[in-house]
Amino acid sequence: MFTSKNKIHKDKDAEPTEFEESVAQALFDLENTSQDLKSDLKDLYINSAIQVDVAGNRKALVIHVPYRLRKSFRKVHLRLVRELEKKFSGREVVLLATRRIVRPPKKGSAVQRPRTRTLTAVHEAMLEDLVYPAEIVGKRTRYRVDGSKITKIFLDPKEKNNTENKLETFGAVYRKLTGKDVVFEFPITEA
Repeated sequence: MFTSKNKIHKDKDAEPTEFEESVAQALFDLENTSQDLKSDLKDLYINSAIQVDVAGNRKALVIHVPYRLRKSFRKVHLRLVRELEKKFSGREVVLLATRRIVRPPKKGSAVQRPRTRTLTAVHEAMLEDLVYPAEIVGKRTRYRVDGSKITKIFLDPKEKNNTENKLETFGAVYRKLTGKDVVFEFPITEA
């Protein structure tokens, strides 16, 4: 018998929280009720889900999906996000692949860590996942006099209609997950 328990697989057999179970149940319901998503969602599951506070009394739902299933999730990304935002009204949904950061090897160790497991690479990949389906076309880092830094991320103007209302959400989610301040913008085109 298939249930919503099949839609969430936690690391080390940890028990999912009540909130994660509600997200898994929503995925299970979508698979059973939506004919166009049924075949695509059949083999997909999530790792975890958290809720992030966004400015203006809004909330964002961050769903972590397994790294090896990220391409399958990207095929149905737009439809899935739209349906989940309907189910969780008032919350914006973001899908992120679960990536692991490996600490640098100790001095004298012959073990090399993969470049994709460094902190910088994981944060960059997280940024790409966060803004999907839009693409990042530019980055600027500004260092202030007080020592703080802020990064501006410029997104592709082609996706302005789909992502313009989520720019604050992207910034809040990225700050919560990485601790870095980021501002998302669209480049100003000169006529």
